[in-house]
Amino acid sequence: MAKSRQLKGRIRSVQNTRKITKTMELVATSKLKRAQDRVVAARPYADALRDVIADLVTPELAQRFPLLRQPAPIARGGPRRAAVILLTSNRGLAGGFNANLIKEARRRIETLEADGYVVELYGVGRKGIGFFRYLGRTLASERIDIGDRPTAAHAAEIVAPLLEAYAAGELASVDLVQARFISALQTPPAAVRILPVEAPAPGAAARDYLLAPSAEAILEELLPQYVRNAVYRGLVETAAAEHGARRTAMKNATDNAGDILELLKRTYNRQRQAQITQEIAEIVGGAAALQG
Repeated sequence: MAKSRQLKGRIRSVQNTRKITKTMELVATSKLKRAQDRVVAARPYADALRDVIADLVTPELAQRFPLLRQPAPIARGGPRRAAVILLTSNRGLAGGFNANLIKEARRRIETLEADGYVVELYGVGRKGIGFFRYLGRTLASERIDIGDRPTAAHAAEIVAPLLEAYAAGELASVDLVQARFISALQTPPAAVRILPVEAPAPGAAARDYLLAPSAEAILEELLPQYVRNAVYRGLVETAAAEHGARRTAMKNATDNAGDILELLKRTYNRQRQAQITQEIAEIVGGAAALQG
């Protein structure tokens, strides 16, 4: 009887767990749709920015703008500092989502340090910040207030000091470690170089523009905006990828809970049947003894 009570307790526990994971799966599915919409809405503006810059940049202009200029190597007196921005989530229960982003950030940091750079880490999200704090690494900046609904203002705040430092020649590069949102099931981590800006290749069809103001004045405004937009796209894609990963993880947990529940119920029913059979046998044996 004691074992039957234990099985019934485990069954109730698994049923409660399955209700929680199912609810979290539904919540993640609901949030995923809105996050996907933000990803899709961000792409046309980014494409338009890239096309305009590609049409305006010339080799002569590229040397005039610090954000386009490749810094000199360390051996020739170039800057020794490099920056890495790591985007993770504030919450867990998303499978290997955060672990994969952290692994990509560590790989990028190790590569830069092997090249002789001093890496400054900018953390966005509790999970990444907590991991590197545990390792004893000091972060240059920590942001846990953005959550899963980032805005262009958030992106501007994150990248503003880095734009200033790179333009002043104090940084050799800025990398953004984010999740690529391909689909709800495909969210691979990626390290994207956002500074220096790599001028996009011009399109096949040449465009003849009448520019007012000049190309220099337009690029002066567009290049910082291009970098800010790259960070914003990283934020919205990572947020969407987080919801996709959490939905998948919670669906797997719900399915696993269902499998465990079926096994526990079968075990309980077999034990109950054996107990009933034993009780019937005892009754029949007792009746036969009285008759004898």
